[in-house]
Amino acid sequence: MNDFQLPSRRLFLQSTAAAMIASHSLSAFGADAPDYPLKDRLYKTLKIGMVGVKGSLTDKFKAAKAAGFAAIEMNAPGMDVAETKKAILESGLPVDGTVNSTHWGTRHSDPDPEVRAKALESLKGAIRDTHAVGGHTVLLVVGHGKDGTEQEVWERSVENIAKAIPVAAEYGVPIAFENVWNQFLYDHDGDSNQTADKWKKYVDEFNSPFVGMQFDIGNHWKYGSMGDWIRTLGKRIIKLDVKGFSRAEGSFKKIGEGDLDFADVRKALTEINFYGYCAAEVGGGDATRLKEISDNMDRVFNLV
Repeated sequence: MNDFQLPSRRLFLQSTAAAMIASHSLSAFGADAPDYPLKDRLYKTLKIGMVGVKGSLTDKFKAAKAAGFAAIEMNAPGMDVAETKKAILESGLPVDGTVNSTHWGTRHSDPDPEVRAKALESLKGAIRDTHAVGGHTVLLVVGHGKDGTEQEVWERSVENIAKAIPVAAEYGVPIAFENVWNQFLYDHDGDSNQTADKWKKYVDEFNSPFVGMQFDIGNHWKYGSMGDWIRTLGKRIIKLDVKGFSRAEGSFKKIGEGDLDFADVRKALTEINFYGYCAAEVGGGDATRLKEISDNMDRVFNLV
């Protein structure tokens, strides 16, 4: 293992060990716990595109670390692996994972098999690049409902993504599906009483420890109870994304703004014994804005 991989790998292993210990002592965060604090079980990260600080990649990493983040997510393929390794070493901030950079435009659900082949190669490349910088997940949007019926999108995407699982296993980098507004596995024009049952079935179809979810807490508050979705998905959730949302206004918000029920989210994350990273996915900015985002995460997750 190269030195530049150590910070991210170490934190990942520490959180895994902590989860094993906690499975035997859940009473510490049981029903009588004060509002389900997530300190020492949820680690803050953010998307590289949110860092509006000028300068080198190292400067951006240092700014994220100074704001209170434990790691950062890059985009892959397409990132400069050598520059990213350098930024990790110079800042002390690990890369916990990446976001597949082409998944919206080059989709695993596309009717054209040539496009699906390109999507597969992009995903494989992202896995390899993620491993090269010490990360341990690739976030993926699995497809889009506009590519066909739900069954067609389901079958095409499952068949295509499954071809990347051997690469994910080889490098030890799971593929983490994000629930997004892509008109798939939920009713885009439906109400707020929808469930995560389809997502549960979809993930289970892969039957692989190298496939899970990077569950976005804010994305589907419009359509259902995020606490209940977390309970349904359980251990399928390997990472989180977070943003705010207002059902009353029908719009995304800063973390903690709007009417998203973070108290129930905390309770649900405790119930499934979640340990791992949560990535902010909101409008970024300068050092002051990054600190605001970090503080907002501290508040909604009871991290301090």
